[in-house]
Amino acid sequence: MLHSEPDVPGTKDFATVEQQLRRENEALRAELEALRGKPRDSTNASGNTWHPSRLTIVALCAAVLIVIVIAFFAGYLPLHSRTMAIADEARVREQALPRMGTITVSPSPQDSDLQLPGNIQAVIEAPILARANGYLKQRLVDIGDRVRSGQTLAIIEAPELDEQVRQAQAALAEARAAVGQAEANLRQGRAELELARVTAKRFANLVGDGSVSAQENDQYQAQYQSKIAAINALEQAIVVQRSAVAAAEANVARLENIKRYRIVAAPFDGVITQRNLDVGALVNQSSTLLFRIAQAGRLRIYVNVPQSHAGSVHKHDAASITVSNLPGKQFNGEVARTADALDPATRTLLVEIQVPNPDSILLPGMYAQVRLSTSRENPPLMIPSTALIVSGDGTRVAVIRADRRVHLQSITPGRDYGDHIEVMGGLHVGDTVIASPSDVMHEGDEIDPYPIASEKTTK
Repeated sequence: MLHSEPDVPGTKDFATVEQQLRRENEALRAELEALRGKPRDSTNASGNTWHPSRLTIVALCAAVLIVIVIAFFAGYLPLHSRTMAIADEARVREQALPRMGTITVSPSPQDSDLQLPGNIQAVIEAPILARANGYLKQRLVDIGDRVRSGQTLAIIEAPELDEQVRQAQAALAEARAAVGQAEANLRQGRAELELARVTAKRFANLVGDGSVSAQENDQYQAQYQSKIAAINALEQAIVVQRSAVAAAEANVARLENIKRYRIVAAPFDGVITQRNLDVGALVNQSSTLLFRIAQAGRLRIYVNVPQSHAGSVHKHDAASITVSNLPGKQFNGEVARTADALDPATRTLLVEIQVPNPDSILLPGMYAQVRLSTSRENPPLMIPSTALIVSGDGTRVAVIRADRRVHLQSITPGRDYGDHIEVMGGLHVGDTVIASPSDVMHEGDEIDPYPIASEKTTK
């Protein structure tokens, strides 16, 4: 049984050609085995004996070999060509210089806005403490109430204080009575002194005539001197009694003042921001906080200005205030005063900003952002924050030299604005740095730089 030559797999896939060749080889092998197994005198179905010639076998083997070669060149060579093209492209990419964007270092604007956080506080705020011991009898205001100066806020019931007032008044009356008694004794003593003086004078005249003895004269002279001493003692007693009266009067006045403190009044116009007690609560003098009152018509904000901007903030400078819960609204204020000294712990200048609040939109305790317009004589250099390389060797930037090679330069960073950062040292105006260096960059690497626009942010 003769077979036709297999078709040449011109555009067939290599796997398909291989399978077809395998099938044909198995068919040829089966025919050869069949031919070898038959006797030489055996005949085929037509009665003729077929003996494949040597030339036929060689032709079959040559055909198989040709098919295998064609399949090899049809499948392997395109694959090899594609592999070589990819390898060449990768080799070109490896040999090409990395292309990186660069910026030119320049100073920040001289006029800049400084934005700092701060807490809003009332300009005038005071705690209201009890000045009398007792119980809270009546409370007339609560938190959020607006009060006027002198308005009654609460009434304290102090029965013990009333008893102390009455006792002090009784002591005052007793002291005044003692003064009256001392004055009466003084008048009586003065009368007795006058009698003793006249008697002593008379006996002094009689002793010269010999009408009375010298002993009698001495006795009356001694009585006269005794009356003088008694009068001096009575006068001193009156002074002491009058001092006691003055002390009793002062005590009564003190208690009367404390008694008036039972009525708690507002010291100034404002709003009640805190209330601690309710009716019936025990109140202790000078230690119990009843209310806290604040004047919210004008508010103040304390901010800490960095040392680099401390010299550019002055009294009466304009300031704008914004709060997060009032978007789109801006409040105008001004610098009221500065500390004129830096805090050695933070190297910052304490600045007080005052802002009018006639409509009471701003509330004490709010968190605010204060923007100050400042002008610096020596503005620092400014670079994007993405240009920094922070590692164990410190903070550095990648400076590009004239030969397009990288130099890792250490810098001294200043104030961080988020997307930009100040450079206090290590760079000069006109230096070229890579805007976004890679983490694997090394000293001396060569790159292909191209300039990009540097956005200067005014801070």
